Amino acid sequence: MLKFIGNNIWLFLIILNYVIAVSAVITVILKNLNPTKTLSYIVVLVFFPFLGPLVYYLFGQEYRKNKIFNRKYVLNETVIKAVKKEQAFSKQQLQKVNNYLDEKVKLVKLLHSNQNEPLTLRNNIDILKNGDDKFKKLFADIKQAKHHINIEYYIIKDDIIGSKLLNLLCEKAKEGVIVRMSYDDVGSKISNKMKSKLTHCGIKHHAFMPVLLPKFTGKMNYRNHRKIAIIDGEIGYVGGINIGDEYVNANNKTFWRDTHLRIQGEAVRSLQIHFLSTWHFVSNERIDDFKLFFPDLEETNKNDVGLQIAASGPDTDWANIMELTLTAIITASDYVYLTTPYFVPNDEMIKALQIASKSGVDVRLLIPEKSDSWVVKHASNSYLEGLFKAGIKVYKYQKGFIHAKTMVVDDVFAMVGTSNMDYRSFNINFEINSVIYDKVKSKELKSHFQQDLEDSKVVNPEVYKKRSKFDKLKESYCRLWSPLI
Repeated sequence: MLKFIGNNIWLFLIILNYVIAVSAVITVILKNLNPTKTLSYIVVLVFFPFLGPLVYYLFGQEYRKNKIFNRKYVLNETVIKAVKKEQAFSKQQLQKVNNYLDEKVKLVKLLHSNQNEPLTLRNNIDILKNGDDKFKKLFADIKQAKHHINIEYYIIKDDIIGSKLLNLLCEKAKEGVIVRMSYDDVGSKISNKMKSKLTHCGIKHHAFMPVLLPKFTGKMNYRNHRKIAIIDGEIGYVGGINIGDEYVNANNKTFWRDTHLRIQGEAVRSLQIHFLSTWHFVSNERIDDFKLFFPDLEETNKNDVGLQIAASGPDTDWANIMELTLTAIITASDYVYLTTPYFVPNDEMIKALQIASKSGVDVRLLIPEKSDSWVVKHASNSYLEGLFKAGIKVYKYQKGFIHAKTMVVDDVFAMVGTSNMDYRSFNINFEINSVIYDKVKSKELKSHFQQDLEDSKVVNPEVYKKRSKFDKLKESYCRLWSPLI
């Protein structure tokens, strides 16, 4: 038998491939997906031996439905339920924001319905423009930490700024502060020497979904793209800035434009819950005294800001961030200003932007001129013609690389977080955004957007149409790979 298989190895592999492919085709049909998507998977499975089943395995699985990322332990905890109940918004709170949100109150209700996320009103936020501001604030807060520091990042490097952070965390751990750190195994680059030092210092650290060969695995995984820091349960950070030298313009040749938030108030509790959920997943550590992570909040003297935390990934029932973005665009009445470093949208997002623009909304998109990904750059360009037809203005950032992921709508709604406007962020990666319901902060972010436009150039639709056939071919080719980038 083995000799027969050996003599007919390719025939055996082809038969095995099609047994797997037929099984996958039946599974796809029974899922009742979008017909176009179903046919695409069938074509790949049938006409691309070996490659087809691999592509389906990597990108055809419904991890959100399969629930392989089980967060039940944390979410069932009595204390967590109590925190959620305490934060649950009332009709009075809804009325308070409804006075200026109008139709956008739907966003509050949507996120509450999707992930039981409360609207929190007792918050102060600082909008941090670029890494220099973020690290200055973060390091100062870490130095003042008394009980715990929780860190969760897609990228942590032990370069100059990364080593400075990690050494500071070691100092705090030696002082008796509990330090927990989760980092993505593909995105991060921490040497074994530094990991040993962290362990020796008493820092609890774990890689998120470790892989055998991170360099070769690349993006073909379900990665934790979140960037969260929480100090003593009172101060939280979330946004687009990772831990690496490229984010520090004082030491960087290429100017890196990014946005992050520093939060004090009720919304920090939501960040804490998401961190603890991830921490249990990566460490399997059972934390018994949750109350230490949710201290009583002090009254603030500044104006309170309405916030919700939108988390999305294979562990959520719905594509929360995508649905929130679509609803914000559809309900816009004046303007929609979007900034994203990676613009590879799905059909629903393109259609929403087009409808908004055609109905009289001022829709503007800001993307980088120079991208850190050749494929993303050309894939993004392939979508621009459809935007121009609807009257949408597209700008390309010239000063350096713009990595901010922000959205501002009608001077009352804004979003800052980790999610790009692409297939990977909407469907594959773990992402987290801060959703802001506040006129003052929304106008501040609008001002930042307008300042960025001064460092950008508007794309001329007529010039764009005259690009070479070779450029169009590159764009179409790269667009085919949009689920992979």
